[in-house]
Amino acid sequence: LSQRGQGEAVVSTQSTGGIKFCPECNNMLYPKEDKETKRLLYQCQNCEHRERADNNCIYVNKITHEIDELQTIVGDVISDPTLPRTQDHPCPRCSQCLAVFFQAQSSVADQGMRLYYVCCNQQCNHKWTE
Repeated sequence: LSQRGQGEAVVSTQSTGGIKFCPECNNMLYPKEDKETKRLLYQCQNCEHRERADNNCIYVNKITHEIDELQTIVGDVISDPTLPRTQDHPCPRCSQCLAVFFQAQSSVADQGMRLYYVCCNQQCNHKWTE
C-alpha cells in the first residue's frame, strides 16, 4: 500500500469481471470523480478507502425486466361488481361477447393508459388488451 496525496491509495484491488472490491472491508468500490485533480477514483461507501482508477472507462450494465402485464391480472376480476362490462369487444379466444374491462397505467414509459379486458366465460378467462 503506497499513499499518493490526500488519502488516495494505489493498491492491488480484488476485481471480478470489472467489479472492484475494497481491500479493507471487501465492499464494492464505486466510481467517483476527484473534481480537484479531474481524475477517476474508486471509493468504498462503507469505509473511507479511495483509490485511483487505472482505466478511465466505466462500464454500466443495465438490467431491465419486462413483466407481462396481462399475467399480473387476476382472473377473479370478472366477479367484481364495480367493474364495467362490455359486449362490444368479443373474446379473441372463445368469442364470448361479455367481458370486464378496466384502465390501467402501463409500466412501459412510452405507453399511456391502456384498456385491459377479461373474458367473463369462467372456462376461458382470457385476458387481452387493445
